Amino acid sequence: MRAALFFHPEGYSTRSPKLMGRNAAGESFLKGFLAHSRAADFSALVDEPAHGEAFRAAVAAAGRAEPVSVFDRGRTGQLARVGTLFHPGPDIVSHACRRSLFQETAWSLCGITHTTSSAGAMDAITAMVAGPVQPWDALICTSSAVKANVEHLLAGETERLWQRLGTTRTVVSRLPVIPLGIDTGAFAFSALERDAARAAFGVSDAALVVLFMGRLSFHAKAHPLAMYQALEAAARTSGRPVVLVECGWFANAWIADAFTEGAAAACPNVRVVRRDGRKAAERRAAWAAADVFCSLSDNIQETFGLTPVEAMAAGLPVVVSDWDGYRDTVRDGIDGFRIPTLMPAPGLGQDLAARHALGLDSYDVYCGLTSAVVAVDVEAAAQAFHTLFTAPELRRRMGEAGRARARDIYDWSAIIPRYERLWRELEEVRNAHRAIAPAAPCSWPARPDPFTAFAAYPTHALRADTVLELAEVDAAHAQARARAALGLKMVNFADMVRPTADELQTILAAAAEGPAPAATLVAGIAPDRHAHALRLLAWLAKLGLLRMTRRHDKVTERAIIS
Repeated sequence: MRAALFFHPEGYSTRSPKLMGRNAAGESFLKGFLAHSRAADFSALVDEPAHGEAFRAAVAAAGRAEPVSVFDRGRTGQLARVGTLFHPGPDIVSHACRRSLFQETAWSLCGITHTTSSAGAMDAITAMVAGPVQPWDALICTSSAVKANVEHLLAGETERLWQRLGTTRTVVSRLPVIPLGIDTGAFAFSALERDAARAAFGVSDAALVVLFMGRLSFHAKAHPLAMYQALEAAARTSGRPVVLVECGWFANAWIADAFTEGAAAACPNVRVVRRDGRKAAERRAAWAAADVFCSLSDNIQETFGLTPVEAMAAGLPVVVSDWDGYRDTVRDGIDGFRIPTLMPAPGLGQDLAARHALGLDSYDVYCGLTSAVVAVDVEAAAQAFHTLFTAPELRRRMGEAGRARARDIYDWSAIIPRYERLWRELEEVRNAHRAIAPAAPCSWPARPDPFTAFAAYPTHALRADTVLELAEVDAAHAQARARAALGLKMVNFADMVRPTADELQTILAAAAEGPAPAATLVAGIAPDRHAHALRLLAWLAKLGLLRMTRRHDKVTERAIIS
């Protein structure tokens, strides 16, 4: 099944200094899509020509020789011959509004959730209730937990509209759960690579390396205190030297200092090594050196969590919080351990939401304040680490189980077919609707025809029966004045509404015959240009070449009758 990608390079690249999870997910998706799609050609909708060239380059770099089509916004209608537009985020309503300028059944839309806690994401999701999304559209939820969150947002907006407007009917798009994918082959490490990485980190054979991979942010990713405390306890009870590798990046020096301070206070007997996770070589060395992976996420900005799946692909047992998408990906006691979490009951955070909504707190502060009252069971985490530190066979068995699960379920070779099956199903729903329902008129109320919306502004409206006459002595003089006017910047800028040379000649020649209704003046224009041609008459009137008939003689009366 074919789908065009809405392509902006930033959404599919990790080369930005402000690297976010959605960038990593987008880059991985593009590689996986180009590697495993069964499409006979590839298409993209872009905002700028340079983005189209970047898309063509990505297709070529992936070794795909299929034809490539790139559409700019002016060619949005070409999506009808593709079938689906994939947007790498939740905002499909903006695309649905643009689609309404064509036909609602012309193509399907497919978005995907990343974080759903930001104001922008929540607005995009709730807009689906009243926006022109259709049953043949879909918003992919990357985990069952995030689907529950999306359904809560949609239900709340539906209730609000019912109370305010009495609405009883809503059109719902599909909310399939499809996880993010990875290239599991990228996480295979040889024994030599492992030895070299551990030597580079200065790790002895007796030491156990625990890895945290990802953004180092206690307020917007995973608060490290529970991990620090649990590792300190496990190092003490197991008697094993423990090295914690934090491979990631800090937003600023203040946060880096906070991590250093917290580790020194909470796990003084654990050696902490930090590496820049924005560098591929550093990431690879960290994966290769590790014995155990840990991510005790406690933040509402998380929805899926790629790194535990990457750890499973690397053959590492994982210790993760029982939180959001981790609950879907990690099988407790099989691939590793899920550590219980505790959060305040519903209804106890309205003040936090209000402060964020009023702009009193930034999104980062909002996430941080929420995370500050989410607890991860430190004692359970310490027990999990102790068990893994003292049982090498269990580490091996869990690592192998996780590797097989990652390969069978989360490799892009398994995920991309799920996307393509979804797109095929959307097409089937769209075609079935098209077969039983007449095409609805195109409408985007917030973007109306300006001559309809502002019809109360002018004295007259130029209609097909409006009688016009030439304001020059003859067509030749009118042609000369028109050519002179088109030499002016203040006239020729409006190339979308000005006539072609042939149209200009045709209209002025007809007007030279005497006053006539607008429909008569454009009768010689090609039928598919008639609506445009009627508008050209107003353009000519603006230049003073035509005017509404002021004389009420028999000639005018005959013109009106004709």
